[in-house]
Amino acid sequence: MGEVAYTNGNGNDKSHSPPNGYRKSCWYEEEIEENLRWCFALNSILHTGASQYQDIALLDTKPFGKALVLDGKLQSAETDEFIYHECLVHPALLHHPMPKNVFIMGGGEGSTARELLRHKTIDKVVMCDIDEEVVEFCKSYLVVNKEAFHDSRLEVVINDAKAELEGKEEKYDVIVGDLADPIEGGPCYKLYTKDFYELTLKPKLKKGGIFVTQAGPAGIFSHTEVFSCIYNTLRQVFKYVVPYSAHIPSYADIWGWVLASDSPLDLSAEELDIRMRQRIIEENRYLDGKTFVSSSTLSKAVRNSLNNETHVYTEGAARFIYGHGKNA
Repeated sequence: MGEVAYTNGNGNDKSHSPPNGYRKSCWYEEEIEENLRWCFALNSILHTGASQYQDIALLDTKPFGKALVLDGKLQSAETDEFIYHECLVHPALLHHPMPKNVFIMGGGEGSTARELLRHKTIDKVVMCDIDEEVVEFCKSYLVVNKEAFHDSRLEVVINDAKAELEGKEEKYDVIVGDLADPIEGGPCYKLYTKDFYELTLKPKLKKGGIFVTQAGPAGIFSHTEVFSCIYNTLRQVFKYVVPYSAHIPSYADIWGWVLASDSPLDLSAEELDIRMRQRIIEENRYLDGKTFVSSSTLSKAVRNSLNNETHVYTEGAARFIYGHGKNA
């Protein structure tokens, strides 16, 4: 899906290598839908490779800085990843009265661990990623997360998250789903299913525990790909479920997350701000109480669509975002 092309500077694609006589203008292009592509200029290609599970690339982009791409899908970009990771991490931890230990499903780049470790209450973070090559790659190239990887509270485990949760007795205050998007042939889609949530994940939460997951594109047209059915699937398993979203410039779309718990998730903006001041080291760049309240106030169209969603995510009835994984 993700491709690099060279042009002569007027937008005409000449080839995938710069021919003689043409200015070396290098672009990254990602096919978002069959008839829709998103592209931006590159300074350079820092690294490309492939693991057992997925293709890996690190690009130095002109508009978004360093960008991590897995299986042709942009995962995060240097200039705006803080929006995604603050939204993923802080609402769950702030709604918990005293989070001490957290399990991350995925999160190999280290940014989710970085945000978790800003919380003063945290004693232990387990980051479980199936792809050791991605983890080692990010340790080497993503300097912004260097301190997180060296924090004594972080335990990095290379394993399938389902197997790791099932194989250990430990329970957690918060479990974070920072998995790659569910794409056909990708390594993660089975970890978005009702059976996984109900039989594996929920039993590993302590009383009052909270689960949060990234839930794919959540735009006015794109939310029906997976966001709405992930939300509906979690409604079958947990008593309280809160969907929310934010614009991520490098994704060229609104992105969605879902909070889920059997305890109420109803803190006010003021209560969230108080907990942020008490618990989090340094101020967030994006998220505060009012921002979260705004993010969880979805548009009429998306709200109605989620309320009317009936699809439940199972292995036999999986939904995927556009694209194909390495093993498709």
